[in-house]
Amino acid sequence: MEIKDFCTGIQHIGIPTNDIKATIAFYEQLGFQVVFQTINQGESVAFLQLGNLVIETYESKSAVMQAGAIDHIALDVKDIDTLYEVMKDKHFHLLDNRVNYLPFWGHGVKFFIIQGPNKEKIEFCERIQ
Repeated sequence: MEIKDFCTGIQHIGIPTNDIKATIAFYEQLGFQVVFQTINQGESVAFLQLGNLVIETYESKSAVMQAGAIDHIALDVKDIDTLYEVMKDKHFHLLDNRVNYLPFWGHGVKFFIIQGPNKEKIEFCERIQ
């Protein structure tokens, strides 16, 4: 099975912020709606959606605040545990030593992150049903 066979589309784009309220207000003016909000490890996190585009913004107080500061692109996937093993076997630069879990979106999400050739981060994410 090839990696593309696990991917079903874009999950979200991750944008760190130093002011989550201002970031939410900005994207709401563009037509985005907050579809999920929580606290994760002391950081405020909000997912904003416009059509099929979702932005995950999180208040880190250490956001770079310059062009190119998008933190990651996340892809929706299925069978993430198998995909993780495939990526490991193909020697991708894994930034996680296991598939992680967060209690987001009702039943949670499982995810792991790789690093691309330009130091970009690509997150593979499966919502648990």
